[in-house]
Amino acid sequence: MQHSSKPVLFAALLGAICTTLAPAMASDIVPTPKQSRSVLIKNATVHTVSQGVLSNTDVLIENGKITAVGPQLTSQINSATAETSDTQVVDASGKHLYPGLIALDTSLGLVEIEMSRPTVDNAEVGYINPQISTATAYNADSELIPTIRFNGITHAQIVPSGDGIAGQSVLVDLDAWTIEDALTPSAGQFHVYWPQIKRMPEDEKKKAKAIEKNQQAIDQLNIAFEDGYRYFLSDKASGKNNKNEDPQSATNNLRWQAMLPLYQGKATLFAHADSVGQIEQVIALTKKYQFKLVIVGGYDAWRLASSLREVKAGVIYPHTLSLPKRKDEPVDLPFKIPSLLANAGIPFALGFSSDWNSRNLPYAAGYSAAYGLTPEQALKSITLDAAKLLGVEDLGAIAVGYQGSVVLSEGDILDPMTNKIQAIWIEGRQIDLNNRHQQLYQKYLKR
Repeated sequence: MQHSSKPVLFAALLGAICTTLAPAMASDIVPTPKQSRSVLIKNATVHTVSQGVLSNTDVLIENGKITAVGPQLTSQINSATAETSDTQVVDASGKHLYPGLIALDTSLGLVEIEMSRPTVDNAEVGYINPQISTATAYNADSELIPTIRFNGITHAQIVPSGDGIAGQSVLVDLDAWTIEDALTPSAGQFHVYWPQIKRMPEDEKKKAKAIEKNQQAIDQLNIAFEDGYRYFLSDKASGKNNKNEDPQSATNNLRWQAMLPLYQGKATLFAHADSVGQIEQVIALTKKYQFKLVIVGGYDAWRLASSLREVKAGVIYPHTLSLPKRKDEPVDLPFKIPSLLANAGIPFALGFSSDWNSRNLPYAAGYSAAYGLTPEQALKSITLDAAKLLGVEDLGAIAVGYQGSVVLSEGDILDPMTNKIQAIWIEGRQIDLNNRHQQLYQKYLKR
């Protein structure tokens, strides 16, 4: 997402590096054309998420949407249509049908090889960048994408990294030629990384300096949000955008204009914060400007349940497979926090803050099911609840009117021992499950 002029020699060198890395940066899996045939999946165990688990149930997908769910749909559909080439009939007897999983808080498509800087474009320079969107840097042709969706993930939230106001994220489906094809309509998503002292120095002078530096970062954020609010009030009063010939003011206006949906209630603030102190500061900010709020991280969110409920905040919790953040905490606390959030009545979803490693999302949900959540709650936390936190109302469940993004598995999708994906449909189009991992597996079988 960074843009700057470079010397010609460096540009030539960079081009040579990128050419060398090109085979590792582009997938050769061809995206599937838009759905042209109806799909009838028969006799499946359907995990609807919204209406429980239905045995021996059929699901009909037409024009990218689920149009019917029920037993023996073949008899309810024109038999001439159901048995001709106009409909793809899939016998799912003994298999499980799930909504497509939604990976939250990922850098997928922004990071290809973490140790190779030319393939990493997940952050922008500067501290206040609300005008930056990950859509400008997303690589729909990433080699990682086919390996991610092989575990049942059909959609991902592509999130900017950095400090301060890092920019805006987007929701994409994982079978597309370009970002324009991949974008899935969702509410605006602004990301702020709330300052924290990661490790408090023992030396008193260094400690005081660290505290002062942290407070300066917080002050800078508060000033930015106040400036954005003043711009919002001015824009609201004048009925048109402010204009100024001064270059610095023009740059600031781009920032504040980008933030208007946040103050208008049309977008959500995703605040990356884990500790009680951080979350309390974010809540205070939210109350001041009446933002819609989602806490990303939320390690201590369950400790502030009443405050979060007061501002109707949700939580994206990405630490299920992490170690405890404090030495005196139980080793299994990170596994239990999703159930603590559920018991506290806080809307939440599970995320996985990674690029290629986000493939482990369903297994993180499985861990949470082993430590307090019901299997239904765990599945909902990576499907329907994830969609709701992004402001999407037709994704994450198998129900009439929802997107036809579903996953067919031989076993439990949350269990790495039994999960075996048989087929995936994204908006009714069956995607190619081939990927780099499968290719390498087949290659070395022949050794």
